[in-house]
Amino acid sequence: MTRFIEEHRQIYGVGSICRVLSIAPSAYYAYRARQKNPCVRNQKDKELCHEIRRVWKDNFCVYGARKVWHQLKREGLDVARCTVERLMRQMGLKGVIRGKGVRTTRSDPARPCPQDLVQRQFHAPAPNRLWVSDFTYVSTWLGFVYVAFIIDVFARVIVGWRVSSTAHTDFVLDALEQALCQRQPEGKVTHHSDRGCQGGFNRSSQHLRLYVV
Repeated sequence: MTRFIEEHRQIYGVGSICRVLSIAPSAYYAYRARQKNPCVRNQKDKELCHEIRRVWKDNFCVYGARKVWHQLKREGLDVARCTVERLMRQMGLKGVIRGKGVRTTRSDPARPCPQDLVQRQFHAPAPNRLWVSDFTYVSTWLGFVYVAFIIDVFARVIVGWRVSSTAHTDFVLDALEQALCQRQPEGKVTHHSDRGCQGGFNRSSQHLRLYVV
């Protein structure tokens, strides 16, 4: 478009051509200025690079081009998103990309499991009558960790929990040990867990019988 204006401006004039093409004459003159002095763009890019790096670092190096662009606009800097993307690519700055979810439970129908005594009826008439348990993962700055927890269905509170960097059986049993130590249940306690090939909660159900009569 700027090339077309260059070729015909002597005949029709810059203003007339820009009016027909629905563009601002200032855009053309800014292009001409950059062509005469290419250092202007380089200087502007250097200034923008400084601001982009500042915003990126101030936000723990997790912002991508879109969030950096929005932050610069909030600060009053009029810059195009494609410019932010280009300069971040040149500087090697990237935002944090969410990884795939960690699969904590892998069902294995071939493995034996304790009988389901709950039948999806998660209600209890009193404390220490029904405990449910599971484990999940939590993202941290150093990676993700597994968290096992035991919940008393009556009060909907966590009565035992443990954290581990690996999904092994012992940390699940440690969560149950904590619940038993804190609650000291008397009488019958039903302990319900998922059915996974890790086997941790299946073993914890057997472990519970050693403590509760």
